[in-house]
Amino acid sequence: MASATPSSAASATAVTTIDAQTLQTWRQEHPDLIVLDVRSAAEFESLHIAGSVNVPLPLLKDHADSVAKRLGGRTVLVCQSGVRAEQARQRLGAAGIDTATVLTGGVPGYAAAGGNVVRGKERWDLERQVRLAAGSLVLAGLTGGRFASPKVRTIAGFIGAGLTFSAATNTCAMGKALSVMPWNRAAAEPTHDDVLASLPSAPAESPEAAAS
Repeated sequence: MASATPSSAASATAVTTIDAQTLQTWRQEHPDLIVLDVRSAAEFESLHIAGSVNVPLPLLKDHADSVAKRLGGRTVLVCQSGVRAEQARQRLGAAGIDTATVLTGGVPGYAAAGGNVVRGKERWDLERQVRLAAGSLVLAGLTGGRFASPKVRTIAGFIGAGLTFSAATNTCAMGKALSVMPWNRAAAEPTHDDVLASLPSAPAESPEAAAS
């Protein structure tokens, strides 16, 4: 996979992805680079890239405009696999940031490539929990349909329809529901103020721009 350079990322408007090796190089060469981790606080607490800023996707979606004002031309979005990072890229794009890049392979891929990460309490990542929940419900529906009532099989149908809708819309209602479960809560959930405090100050508006 071809990866972009910081200079090309600054001018490109198309989606740009980078791999773990490229991110490691960027972090050595460009100390102003910002890594935003859009996973849940609990996932971040379990494993994250050293120096990254945790902005859970729901929080970013609600405050994309204020977050975008703090971002420059070198922003990398990371999650578990790249799906949520891409959603974040699209939301930031709507807020005026079209130069953000998405890390392929997510945080686990970065760790496997020898990147500098911070490890904490081990938890199942949210995407793995979604697969377990969906698979368990389908299995329950098929088993119940065989031994209890054929109507129970509709559970499997609902799950299949839900997964199809999730893929088509690039959203995940089940993941959103699981994210608020007690076992997915971190000791400290980041707030909007926490996020802004972790990002560079917004550039001062020029007198000419203010006058216009």
